[in-house]
Amino acid sequence: MKRRDFIKKALATGVVATVAPSLAASAFPSVAASVGKGKKSSIGNEKMKLTFWRADAALAHPFTVSGYTRTHTPIVLTKIEYGGYEGYGEAAMPPYLGETSESAMAFLSRIQPILDKYPSPFLLEDILFEVDNLPTFHTAAKASIDIALHDLVGKLIGQPWYNIWGYDRMKAPDTSFTIGIDTPEVVREKTKEAAPYNLIKVKLGTPQDEELVGAIRSVEPNKPLCVDANQGWKDKHHALEMIHWCKEHGFIFIEQPIGKYNLDDMAWITQNSPLPTIADESCQRLIDVPKLKGVFSGINIKLMKCTGMREANKMVSLARTLNMKVMIGCMTETSCAISAASHVACACDWADLDGNVLIAHSSDPYDGMKVVDGKVIPSDRPGIGIVKRTDL
Repeated sequence: MKRRDFIKKALATGVVATVAPSLAASAFPSVAASVGKGKKSSIGNEKMKLTFWRADAALAHPFTVSGYTRTHTPIVLTKIEYGGYEGYGEAAMPPYLGETSESAMAFLSRIQPILDKYPSPFLLEDILFEVDNLPTFHTAAKASIDIALHDLVGKLIGQPWYNIWGYDRMKAPDTSFTIGIDTPEVVREKTKEAAPYNLIKVKLGTPQDEELVGAIRSVEPNKPLCVDANQGWKDKHHALEMIHWCKEHGFIFIEQPIGKYNLDDMAWITQNSPLPTIADESCQRLIDVPKLKGVFSGINIKLMKCTGMREANKMVSLARTLNMKVMIGCMTETSCAISAASHVACACDWADLDGNVLIAHSSDPYDGMKVVDGKVIPSDRPGIGIVKRTDL
């Protein structure tokens, strides 16, 4: 298909009009080029087709945080086909989200009629607004549609999303390696696995906090640490005392020290804290960000909580406007969702995108982002940058 003919067809289907102005000027030569490289395309002549399937992920080690232990993560993978291209997405659902594989698949069974209403995946805002207007729950299932559409659109354009958003992937932040609550012996072994990372994230919030940190420091005496208490410190005075202790032991920020609804006490902690405080459970979606100004120093964004890349990128922009720090986090996810988040990470201060290495290697069907010199670097492949693994 010639470039002129493609653009004429794009205009006829509303593609150009729905792409952001900064994107429209440069996107379509790449699309035309990719279509012209022997790739049969019927863009404008077909509907998007959604398929999804269950793909639960076993964890490499039992994972314990303040409150519970688990050995696997329920996961549903998605695929949206259009114009000879395929976009992939993922819903990862640890128990505290309240979603299950069954609930996600029931939700996803309602999406095809929405896709049928739209002439192309470039109508991202309209499609995802309608998907989100289904019951407000099911954020992970919604994220699986969001990620698949972003992957698809990036492939159609022929560009990775960090380029589409105008981010420099080489400015991606250090990503942490998470060590859950465990015995000192297991913690020391897990700490050895963190060697490729410049930052270790420690799950605290139990009476054994100091013992756990001591086990880590016996292996990594100097590496910076960050802490996620998962609401485990119940009293603001105890929380502040622990934060001062963490400061003395090389921690650089504190994530969700107390209950997510206890914002008054949290604001007091932040005002008196020697370290930045980051909202995790207190920050779910875009609407939560403004009310956390002055309560926390920053926010942790997770695709599975905020419905995907579209809203995550908006949360980054809003937090920056409010002069707040930004972290991008994850659940235990495959390289599909982690790679999607890695594009958002390019605009963040910190990343915690180790979910794909916390699951068993055999549970991850994709290859995508890489950790290079401790930093999470998205692939330069189009879309979210993943390919199917061939070694399974």
